[in-house]
Amino acid sequence: MSLKNMSYLNNYDNKEKMSTQNMQSDRPLLIAVIFLVVIGLMAIFSASAPKCIDMGLNPARFLIQQLLGVFVGIIGLRFLSNFHYKKLMTYTLPFAAFVIIMLILVKVMGTTVNGAQRWINIGPMSLQPSEFAKPAVVMLLAGVFYRDANIFDNNKIVTAFIPILIMIGLIFTQPNLSMVLLLLATSVAIYICAGGSIQLIIGGAAIMLPLLLFKGLKGYQSSRITTWLHPEADPLGAGYNIIQSLVAFASGGLYGLGYGASKQKLAWLPEAHTDFIFAVIGEEHGFIGCLLIICLFWTILQRGFLIAVKCQDMYGKLLALGLTFSICFQGFLNMWVASSFVPATGVPMPFISYGGSSIMVSLWMVGILLNISKDNVKRIRTNVRSIQ
Repeated sequence: MSLKNMSYLNNYDNKEKMSTQNMQSDRPLLIAVIFLVVIGLMAIFSASAPKCIDMGLNPARFLIQQLLGVFVGIIGLRFLSNFHYKKLMTYTLPFAAFVIIMLILVKVMGTTVNGAQRWINIGPMSLQPSEFAKPAVVMLLAGVFYRDANIFDNNKIVTAFIPILIMIGLIFTQPNLSMVLLLLATSVAIYICAGGSIQLIIGGAAIMLPLLLFKGLKGYQSSRITTWLHPEADPLGAGYNIIQSLVAFASGGLYGLGYGASKQKLAWLPEAHTDFIFAVIGEEHGFIGCLLIICLFWTILQRGFLIAVKCQDMYGKLLALGLTFSICFQGFLNMWVASSFVPATGVPMPFISYGGSSIMVSLWMVGILLNISKDNVKRIRTNVRSIQ
């Protein structure tokens, strides 16, 4: 073999190595998610340990259970990051049917906590099927809107809209209004980005919102709006949670009291390891810690939208956009609730709040995003080869 041919092969091998490195999934997205998961595990242990001790349980019980969810979530992330996203179209309807069946089982044999019947026990695990509705709705809408945004197509009504309405209806009766709002907001975002009519959205909102506010809300849900406006009117009742959350933020100041030093989690802040975990982070790590969380979610938002922009097919674009919007909107919504920018909704923070179903589904959704980003890099590599 001539020296020229050997030189060519060496150069080719070097290009192949560089291409293999480039085939890595979106690293900034993955790094941001890893940071959030680690921060979440630390925050869950800090926020839940005092509660476990009071109950006579292992202080790390909630942490161990969350680690199980993280383990299953990482397995799903790894699988979905290597499973081509276009193949998901084949499994969309079966997955939606599975979610609907699980939601029906919740109504039949679900566990009730704080007046809400949202969980179902499967052996040692407790699943919240409404979490699985998030990727199901995104997959259904991406699968029917990638061609056009006509919502009056009979095929779309049967294959997507009816399953989504069934899921939303079952979730609303749990009751879980926060998840309903999240699914509706995600649906609107996908519809608009698919080229849908904004006027139609405004018209539909003008009709539905008054019905929801005056007819659909239960008593405690309506009181949340009043409490949000005037929490001081009932400081020991309806306004208690949000007042204690604001006290936690005020106590943390700029730099925080230090890891594990939160006082509000000891006896004053209910649901410290779930709905109001952001307040515990604010008390222990201050404004700096909260800013870090915001920046990490902003990174996920930016990288997810960039993945959507770079994707060449409309199905992948809508899938990436819907998954990114669902994760980040839920994260920011939790922050807004804890900071009293919006009425309390009871929605957990992805990757941070305690909840096996939430962390599993969030990591699976990231796995799909990573697969779309990997496909984008593969396409770019193929184009570069063709030019060479």
